[in-house]
Amino acid sequence: MGKIAIVKEFWEFLKVRKKWWLMPIIIFLVLLGAIIVLTEGSAIAPFIYTLF
Repeated sequence: MGKIAIVKEFWEFLKVRKKWWLMPIIIFLVLLGAIIVLTEGSAIAPFIYTLF
């Protein structure tokens, strides 16, 4: 339940403070992290890491 509470609190922060410009940054970072984690053991990993 702790992780859901953090997401809910962050959502409330965005609504109250009107920081909508943070949302694309957060989405990009989450997707980037997911790509790195999911391709960690695959043959694509060396090509992903060369991008950074």
